[in-house]
Amino acid sequence: MLGALRAALPAALLVAGLLAGCAAEGGSGAAQADLPAAPASAPLGGPAPAGTVVPLGAPATEVAVDPRTETVAVALDDPPQLLLSTLDGDAPSRQVPLPGPAADLVLAAEGGPLLVPVTAPGSLVRVPLGGGAPSGTALGGSARGAVAVGGVTVVALGDRLVVLDGNRTRTTIPGFIDAARLVPAGFPGGTRIWVLDRGRSAVSVVDLSTGETSPALRAGNGAAGAVTDRFARMLVTDTRDGELLAFAGDPPVLRQRFPLPGAPYGLAYDGRRDLAWVTLTARDEVVGLGVAGGEPVIVHRFPTVHEPDAVAVDPVSGRVLVVSASGAGLQVIDPGRVVQ
Repeated sequence: MLGALRAALPAALLVAGLLAGCAAEGGSGAAQADLPAAPASAPLGGPAPAGTVVPLGAPATEVAVDPRTETVAVALDDPPQLLLSTLDGDAPSRQVPLPGPAADLVLAAEGGPLLVPVTAPGSLVRVPLGGGAPSGTALGGSARGAVAVGGVTVVALGDRLVVLDGNRTRTTIPGFIDAARLVPAGFPGGTRIWVLDRGRSAVSVVDLSTGETSPALRAGNGAAGAVTDRFARMLVTDTRDGELLAFAGDPPVLRQRFPLPGAPYGLAYDGRRDLAWVTLTARDEVVGLGVAGGEPVIVHRFPTVHEPDAVAVDPVSGRVLVVSASGAGLQVIDPGRVVQ
C-alpha cells in the first residue's frame, strides 16, 4: 500500500507545486491549501547502507533519541507502537502500544517524557523513558505535532493549536491549514514557537503568552521537516524544490536557501557539531551539512536503508539514526568511523 501511494503521488504533487504561490501570507489561514509534500521513493538496488542496520520487523515512520538516558524510540505502524531500546543495544527492547499511528516523536526535555502526537484517535501520549505507564490526553482533532515550552505543551491539530496545562486545555489558537511541526523559537522570554504549516508550505511565529500569530511566510512549495538550531533559526526541508531553508526573526524572514537534490524530507540537528542531517528520499541517502557558516556545507554523505523517511542524531556521540518506511530497519551511523 505504501509503495502504491508513493507511486501515485508525483503527478499530483507536481500540479500542486505549479499552482502554489511564493508570496508571504497572512496568519488567518484563509490561503488555499496545498497537498502536503510526501517523501519520494528511490529505486531499489542502490549501495549497501552505511554503518549497521537493526531489523525492526515493520515499517518505521519516526525516530528520536534521548541523550540523557541513551534511549532510542522508533514509531512502528503495524500495529501502532513504540519500540524503545538503547543506543548500544545493551538492554532488552521495550514495546509501548499506541492508540493509533504516531505523527511525530518529541522530547519534552532531556530524560523525557517523550511526546507522541497520535493522528487517530486524536490524542497526545506521554511516554516516560525511565519506565512506568504512558498517559494520554484526548484531543478534538488529529494530532500532528507537539512541543513543550514555557511550562506548557502545545499540540498541532492541523487547523489550530491547542495549548495544554497538564491535561487541561488552556487555550486554542486557530488560523492554520495543516500545522504539523512545532519547534521552540530562540527568542527572549521563551514563550514563542515556530509553526510549520504543511497545508500552505509556510512558517510563522506564535506567541503563546498572547495567542498572536505572525504573518505566515512561504517556505518553498513542499515544506516537510523542521528543527531549530542554536542560532535562533528554523531549518526546513523543502521536498518538492529540493532545498534546505533557514528562517529567522519575528515575523519570519528567509535567511538561507541551499539546493539539496533528491527530495529532502527527514531532518535532525546536532547542536554540538552544528550539523543538520537531512534524508534524501529519492536517493536513499543522508547528508550532514555544516550550518555554522555563511551558507551550509555538505561534510557527510552516506547511503541509507530504503525509504529513509526519518532521522535523529545523538548529540553526545554524534551517531545518526535513520529508519526505513519500507521495513528495512533502523540504521545507525557513526560519522567518525564510517569510510565515505
